Amino acid sequence: MNDPRVTVVVAGRNRPRALARTLPLHPRPVILVDSGAADVTAGFVRRHFPDVHLVETGKDPGAPARDAGVRLAGTPYVAFADDDSWWAPGALERAADVLDAHPRLAVLAARVLVEPEERLDAVSERMRASPLGVEPDLPGPSVLGFLALGAVVRKKAFLEAGGFDGVLVSSGEEERLAVDLAAKGWGLAYVDDVVAHRHPPPSGDARGRQVLATRDAVLTAVLRRPWRVVARRSLDALLAGPAGWEGLRTAVPSLPRALAERRELPAAVERARRRLER
Repeated sequence: MNDPRVTVVVAGRNRPRALARTLPLHPRPVILVDSGAADVTAGFVRRHFPDVHLVETGKDPGAPARDAGVRLAGTPYVAFADDDSWWAPGALERAADVLDAHPRLAVLAARVLVEPEERLDAVSERMRASPLGVEPDLPGPSVLGFLALGAVVRKKAFLEAGGFDGVLVSSGEEERLAVDLAAKGWGLAYVDDVVAHRHPPPSGDARGRQVLATRDAVLTAVLRRPWRVVARRSLDALLAGPAGWEGLRTAVPSLPRALAERRELPAAVERARRRLER
């Protein structure tokens, strides 16, 4: 069912076969931000899904590609998806109702099921058991991170916090945004009865993913965390072997920008983040 309160912003990676499966499953309106879209992808979308607003970035900007879609959305709420994910029927109507009822809620983190066996995603499992408890004005366990493809955000809060960070590539953007929202007084909560699905491709470059994860973990710490956390994450990378070393090396070019944008979190948010890490 389409809901006039929610726009779906899909982050694509020039994969028309995945889009052929998932675009029909998204309630409208839909904005597709396709990073480095080839002519074949753009032509495919315009031909088969003329009601989808296609944004071609020309290159892959990483996580901030989603920001362009949020800025274009004409609705108060935005649901994120990847080209291999989709929302369960009725999920976004339920999400909008929850956001309407909880005005401090900036991010609704959904239950993400991984196809084809519909197993609970590990991140959802951790959020469901969040040790931060349930705040009186929020609809579920408080969280300080989320899966972008399984999140519905309040547009006003998302833009107020600066959206996703151009310093980070693809694996740490949610943490930085989450703590910045919390620092501004917004709430983030896991809501188990809002469901998203994902069907990721077969595992490919595991080492490459580890390199990116290490890079973004270190840079996230530089951006917002105490220096002892930066040191611990850097040491973890050194002890992780070649992929960790490569992650550290690839972080170096972005260090000047990360340092320029560095600001430590309010004490309460830092304590909550440490509690989650323990």
